[in-house]
Amino acid sequence: MAIVTAQRLVTIERHIAEQEHLHPHATGEFSRLLRDLMLAFRLIAREVSRAGLNDILGLTGTTNVYGEAVRKLDAYAHEVIVRAMEHGGHLCAMASEESDGLIALPPTRPRGKYILLFDPLDGSTNIDVNVTIGTIFSIYRRRDPALTTDATLEDVLRPGCEQVAAGYVCYGSSVTLVYSTGNGVDVFTYDPTLGEFFLTIEKLRIPRRGTHYSINEGNAKRWAPELQDYIDYLKTPSHDQHRPYSLRYVGSAVADVHRVLHYGGIFMYPADRANPSGKLRLMFEVNPLAFVTEQAGGRASNGCCRILDIRPESLRQRVPVFLGSPEDVAEAEAFLQGRHILQRLRTPEA
Repeated sequence: MAIVTAQRLVTIERHIAEQEHLHPHATGEFSRLLRDLMLAFRLIAREVSRAGLNDILGLTGTTNVYGEAVRKLDAYAHEVIVRAMEHGGHLCAMASEESDGLIALPPTRPRGKYILLFDPLDGSTNIDVNVTIGTIFSIYRRRDPALTTDATLEDVLRPGCEQVAAGYVCYGSSVTLVYSTGNGVDVFTYDPTLGEFFLTIEKLRIPRRGTHYSINEGNAKRWAPELQDYIDYLKTPSHDQHRPYSLRYVGSAVADVHRVLHYGGIFMYPADRANPSGKLRLMFEVNPLAFVTEQAGGRASNGCCRILDIRPESLRQRVPVFLGSPEDVAEAEAFLQGRHILQRLRTPEA
């Protein structure tokens, strides 16, 4: 069973303190950074839970750097995270999916040794219809921690394997925080009556194989033939009754990945003729989700190589993504790389 209920009553604050003790030379700066982030998540959760009662639904009338319409809750979440993080003195750079380039830090504040990248609100098209949305974040340590200047774009464009922490928050039937500092994946649930995140799943592990796939099949006619073959394979009954797989697709990456982490299977957002480089952003969405997936024992690929090894060329870079249970992702790679005939020989069709 993927879900292991935590046996001890632990708040996020205590958990951060415990993690700090694992590093004898820790200064507390990283812990304070995480605490500032938790405050931003609480504020966003409060407004999400009141959406419809407050004036936070709908569009702002502006577009972001990708030419996409900005929703009011997008703008609010972006502003809350920036305001919570810019004065702490922990960061030397910060960037958001909603901003163009690096976000300027206050000139009067000291510069820390960490870099924060975030998608303030993933799943924006689901905001107005009360479907799960989320915040995704990624933290890097600057290459030279002795520097006290702003980091440059070159400092920020780093492969995902260099992340020191990453995670996401789901705002749904409950508010759930999932994050890792490189020592496994822990899951916290927010209790709004106490204003605290409590540890609910300790060291989450993804099943090696699942029975669900998550993809937008409305784009099927634009997919490569190899991907079409793989999806047909998943839907074809097998002698061992492990297939057909069931389709589960929400349209918020955090929600679809969250389900895959718990129950196994595969989440896919592939390249197609309309989006030949993929749709999801490497730095703001894919790297942090891939980091969490690997820390939970899963696999994350662009179809031919490990996502966390990709060296980014720009903040706006997009990539195809296949992540989830290690056996499912390996099987998808086999189809995409033309090795699917061998897979079919090993798994006869019904």
